[in-house]
Amino acid sequence: MIEVLATALVVVALVAAAWSLVLAVANRPITLATKPTLGLAGVVVLLEVGLLAQLVAGVVAAVGTDRELDTPTFIGYLVGVAVVLPLGAFWSLAERSRWGAGVLAVACLSVPVMVLRLNQLWAGHG
Repeated sequence: MIEVLATALVVVALVAAAWSLVLAVANRPITLATKPTLGLAGVVVLLEVGLLAQLVAGVVAAVGTDRELDTPTFIGYLVGVAVVLPLGAFWSLAERSRWGAGVLAVACLSVPVMVLRLNQLWAGHG
């Protein structure tokens, strides 16, 4: 696993989650028509690109390693963390209330948890 990428993903996910929570508290739905949510959309897209890079790098590392690794679980987490964010983003766009931002915050908060679990699996503690 690429530690720098994992750390960057956690930081960006926490920033996006905090931004989403601010919008939820301010009772602002997620739309692509306002500057605050357009900026958030950019952060979410950046995060997803990083997650896709982690997916590719993780699969290559898992296939090419001789260490003891629960490969199906590891790859499942790689795919899961890459899928949960777009699903949360689409759901948040469909939800026209403040809870759309809440949904996005939960999706963003799931990223650090899953990245931590990936690091645990890679280190052999899982």
